[in-house]
Amino acid sequence: MDDNKAQRRSASYTLAVEDTAFLLRDELRAIRFALEYEKAELLLREWGVRSTVVVFGSARVPSPEQAEALLRSARDPAALVAARRRAAQSAWYRTARQFARIVSERGGALVGDHGPRSNVIATGGGPGVMEAANRGASDAGAPSIGFNITLPHEQEPNAFSTPDLTFRFHYFAMRKMHLAMRASALAVFPGGFGTFDELFELLTLQQTGKAPAMPIVLFDRAFWRDVVNFDALVEHGMVGERDLGLLEIVDTAEQGWESLVRRGLQLPARDKGEGGT
Repeated sequence: MDDNKAQRRSASYTLAVEDTAFLLRDELRAIRFALEYEKAELLLREWGVRSTVVVFGSARVPSPEQAEALLRSARDPAALVAARRRAAQSAWYRTARQFARIVSERGGALVGDHGPRSNVIATGGGPGVMEAANRGASDAGAPSIGFNITLPHEQEPNAFSTPDLTFRFHYFAMRKMHLAMRASALAVFPGGFGTFDELFELLTLQQTGKAPAMPIVLFDRAFWRDVVNFDALVEHGMVGERDLGLLEIVDTAEQGWESLVRRGLQLPARDKGEGGT
């Protein structure tokens, strides 16, 4: 019998689903894109997630525990100044954690079995504000979602998103799509380029009517008034005055929840009237 080892070892003989080199070819990008959509979609459906409250904010915001460690380890005046600044920012972590707990307790995420679940906390899955929000949902005993992204400097998932609902994406576009497609509300804490990118993309979808209306709340009036002059956009004719009504700025977790409910957050019938204000 002729030896067919060469044929069996050939890459062409490998099953397509087992051939990593084939799946990673440029020509297969559309297939990979579809797979990233379907994997998260199917698992979210299995968990009965029908809507989410998306929380954005900086990955650099320390937890109170981290802030205390930074203060203890500061050995010179410059390090102490930096540590004190980070410690002040940990207030955003506390507020995000409290807000996510409130949403999880009152919004419909706490149900038996696998759903249907409403207003499940969803984040980018990383540290900082994202960790705080996932942690707040965990405090309530509710599931939460982490939509991580593969980066050159790898971002590890935080320890508080539900393991079965912790995803990793290669494509930013698909990650953004999953963040947006089930969102019933958006909560945005102070952040940098990534936070601004996500905020203004969803504001654009609302402004142009490309997505269903949803309440958007920003946390910390002092921060947002310092870094974004929304009124100047109106004064220069870049947006309409009514466009500023797409968002509201608050300071506390309870104010954030009240804003979402007052401005149209969809609650399960059994939860209506529990505004928590």
